[in-house]
Amino acid sequence: MTKNYKIIAQFIKDMSSETPNVETYMHVKDNISKYQLGINIDSRAIKNKIIEVDTKISYLDKEENTKKSIFEFIYTSIVKVDEKIKERNILEKIVLVEVQNEVYPNIEKTLLNLLHNSGYPAIKIEKKIDFESLYKKNFN
Repeated sequence: MTKNYKIIAQFIKDMSSETPNVETYMHVKDNISKYQLGINIDSRAIKNKIIEVDTKISYLDKEENTKKSIFEFIYTSIVKVDEKIKERNILEKIVLVEVQNEVYPNIEKTLLNLLHNSGYPAIKIEKKIDFESLYKKNFN
């Protein structure tokens, strides 16, 4: 299958690690296994079939808790889509599946670096994000 897009640039647009104090750090260190990965993908047309794709990753404690840290970043991809692509559903699949699959290794590395540099070196990502399944679940 021929790729009908090209990623022309990738970068971290925004990044945040928030741990308000030592007590929170100690609590999070003992409870970080409860944290959940969240993903949100937004896109906007720039010009001449160029699309900005923002993949927002968050790693958060979803439980009500006063002692928690927040880890978030936006990973931006600038994508040039083939001029022949006109159908919205094909563009959606490119943005939500194909581009995500291509940039995911960099996203995972960025998340692990953020967590490790925030004082949680033992964190590993066991399960990869299945963008194809997410797409089918949300659009079929």
